[in-house]
Amino acid sequence: MPPRRIEDAVGRAALTAVQQGDTARATVATAVRWTLQRLADDVPGNSVEVRVPPFAAVQAVPGPRHTRGTPPNVVETDATTWLALATAELTWDEAVAQSRVSASGSRADLTAFLPVRVAL
Repeated sequence: MPPRRIEDAVGRAALTAVQQGDTARATVATAVRWTLQRLADDVPGNSVEVRVPPFAAVQAVPGPRHTRGTPPNVVETDATTWLALATAELTWDEAVAQSRVSASGSRADLTAFLPVRVAL
């Protein structure tokens, strides 16, 4: 069964609430999952796994697909950092320089795909 999709209106409302200071776990989780969903929709592929524990992980970016074990291209960060990246409150270079994101692999630079397209 495919994962449940978050409707854009629901995701956008959660993201707005978080940007306005809402820290409720369910709201943050919805905002994270929705922005990751948008990334995967906008940059389909299987060569990079983007992880925001404990909320979600998606595969995105065109390129070679991995089939077993840990993928060769992994990006991992916390929810606050991911949402700042997704909304252009933080640049990729700033996040990397501040050690707020872990990126391994030759395709694990998301600069070209950020911010995530959240205004439809």
